[in-house]
Amino acid sequence: MTNMPPQGFSRLRKWLIYLAITTGVLALVWSQLPRSPYSTDLSRIGQGQPAMVLAYDIQSMGGMAVMGMMDDLRGEYADRIAFLVAPLGAPQGEAFGRRFNLDNGSVVLFSARGVAVNTVHLPADTAALKLALDDLLIRAGE
Repeated sequence: MTNMPPQGFSRLRKWLIYLAITTGVLALVWSQLPRSPYSTDLSRIGQGQPAMVLAYDIQSMGGMAVMGMMDDLRGEYADRIAFLVAPLGAPQGEAFGRRFNLDNGSVVLFSARGVAVNTVHLPADTAALKLALDDLLIRAGE
């Protein structure tokens, strides 16, 4: 006769393994979800707070990369700058893109009064976008 573990111990062990795997998968999925959606309400431009507007087309990767950069900087600047998105596939976003001659991934920075002060077409990296935001705040007198 061999030394076999009790049947209940084997079931408990399997259950714990399944639980650990499920928890790991759920944690991975949760970490990939967007933190919180960006507003598409472009009427917020010129309402007393500087704004950054990303021209975004869901069918192209450039805007997604810039949105990742925005995610990296949002926590640092969210109390001073409105982070907005102009979806180029929607009528309002398309009109905004035409007005400012934007492509997917372009960012327009607005003063608190709603004056476009800078446009950055596909920022190279988060540091370039941060530099543009800092410049916007300097122009705003902060």
